[in-house]
Amino acid sequence: METSTTGDFKIVEEPSKPLAMEPRKFGMWLFMGSVFMLFAALTSAYIVREAEGNWVYFEMPRLFTISTVVILVSSITMQWAYWSAKKDNLSNVKVMMTITTVLGFAFLVLQWLGWVQLVAEKIYFVGNPSGSFLYVLTGVHALHIISAIVFLLIVLVATYRYKVHSKSMVSIEMCTTYWHFLGGLWLYLFVFLLLYR
Repeated sequence: METSTTGDFKIVEEPSKPLAMEPRKFGMWLFMGSVFMLFAALTSAYIVREAEGNWVYFEMPRLFTISTVVILVSSITMQWAYWSAKKDNLSNVKVMMTITTVLGFAFLVLQWLGWVQLVAEKIYFVGNPSGSFLYVLTGVHALHIISAIVFLLIVLVATYRYKVHSKSMVSIEMCTTYWHFLGGLWLYLFVFLLLYR
């Protein structure tokens, strides 16, 4: 800290403030890091187990392709809701958040129907490891999507109570980040499963 004297006045430079992150955001980033590590471990185990043989190869359900499009579109509507909140366009935030939530439910329904299609093709959770891994990867991701939909609903309710606006962006920013993370994670899983099916 440097000081200098000018006449009878003493000028003191203020120490620079340390960089800090909002605690809830920090906690969410730690959580997302652990989720990423979980899926990295699962996909690594998938590759190792496939290399050992006794692996059934099958076509991915076409509904998974549709669900991929759905979750990508939902990321667009989520981002639109975030930008609208920054501009205090709360009616648009409500509409975009509602659409994102509906698309989230649609994603889950498509995943379920994809599982039904797998069962029809005699690919079961219990049996060959290839099917087991597919159900685990998509199922664990679906559980995180459910948690994200709950988060969406909480933020949507807060929007109706006028608690989300340009001066109160933490909740919608966290929700947007988490939703994009899960969308990107699904895209990774989808491409991975296409390459290593």
